[in-house]
Amino acid sequence: MKLLTGNDLPTGDVVWWTGGGWSRHVEDAADVGDGGESIAHAEEGARRVNGPYVIDATATPNGPRPAHIKDRIRALGPTVRPDLTLKPADPGAGSWVI
Repeated sequence: MKLLTGNDLPTGDVVWWTGGGWSRHVEDAADVGDGGESIAHAEEGARRVNGPYVIDATATPNGPRPAHIKDRIRALGPTVRPDLTLKPADPGAGSWVI
């Protein structure tokens, strides 16, 4: 099976083509078959999604499962831990900006 994914323009969230629109849940994704590239082109041209691309997936009882680990991680949603985010430069540490 083939899935179409990209990023929502207003939010940057990972989205999945459902056959009639976009969802933030991979479980809602529809098989685009050979038509994925033309859907991607139309949706990007309409400025509904940024950087759409077609991926391989497998149908499971719980919905589609992306074949590549990178896409499975994207499907899980945001993975940034607040405690690991970059902190502003500490002026006391001698950091400076040109």
